Amino acid sequence: MSAAAALPVPASQRPTGFAVFARNRFSLLGLVLLAALVALALAASWIAPFDPHKVGVGPTLAAPDARHWFGTDDLGRDVASRVLAGTGVSLLVGFTTAVLATLVGVLAGAIAGFAGARLDDLLMRVTEVFLVIPRFFLAILLVAFFGASLLNLVLTIAILSWPEIARLTRAEFLTLRSRQFVDAARVAGASRAELVFGEILPNALGPVIVASTLLVGQAMLLEAGLSYLGLGDPGRVSLGLMLHQAQSIMRSAWWATAAPGLAIFVAVIAVNLIGDGLNDLFNPRARER
Repeated sequence: MSAAAALPVPASQRPTGFAVFARNRFSLLGLVLLAALVALALAASWIAPFDPHKVGVGPTLAAPDARHWFGTDDLGRDVASRVLAGTGVSLLVGFTTAVLATLVGVLAGAIAGFAGARLDDLLMRVTEVFLVIPRFFLAILLVAFFGASLLNLVLTIAILSWPEIARLTRAEFLTLRSRQFVDAARVAGASRAELVFGEILPNALGPVIVASTLLVGQAMLLEAGLSYLGLGDPGRVSLGLMLHQAQSIMRSAWWATAAPGLAIFVAVIAVNLIGDGLNDLFNPRARER
């Protein structure tokens, strides 16, 4: 290695912001794919060729053609229109769940990491209980008990997802609370709320945001799994519900399962690729390369 290569990159020449994210081409691909899915979901009511709930819009089990892009199912419903509607529901569940789980996890992790002592032990024991219990089976029990509605699905998945964020936030707070800038703010007379939300939390959000993006994909997969078992909201078209309803015709009409399965795959992969790019964005070492 040459002497010039060993020297640190000057701060003025280091890539910042979107340039760091854009260096990962797969992350850019994920961003494009997710943006396309969100745009299609938002415009589903205008671009969908048929009502996703209406039966008999075409012949039953019709193969994909110019009129029915992804064919029809055993009730003559247009699969393409249902995929567009189901993608919106799945994305809504994924992002809403991630936001709720992140808020709860950040709050619990911040309190545990900053307060310490008995409160820290109590919150971490509760967190460990949620981590030990198999998530999918507990989700089945909760949804079966409280009812299979979209709201119950979101709340159930959020309740089961916050412990990961809480542990990560706590670790960041334990690392940052003894830093010099926090001590300086404490000496200057900052209150506990100002120390937590003004000094420590902004510096701890990088890893938390990255972990939150992964929660989106996990929530979508969990919702699809619950819907596949018949525990989804029957009044809403979701990708998992489509897989559940099409399992009996999987061999005779492969497109009825391939289309929603592909939509789930693309959405989850896109979110995970974006998470990789955000990891580079919030990683200080990535800016030095």
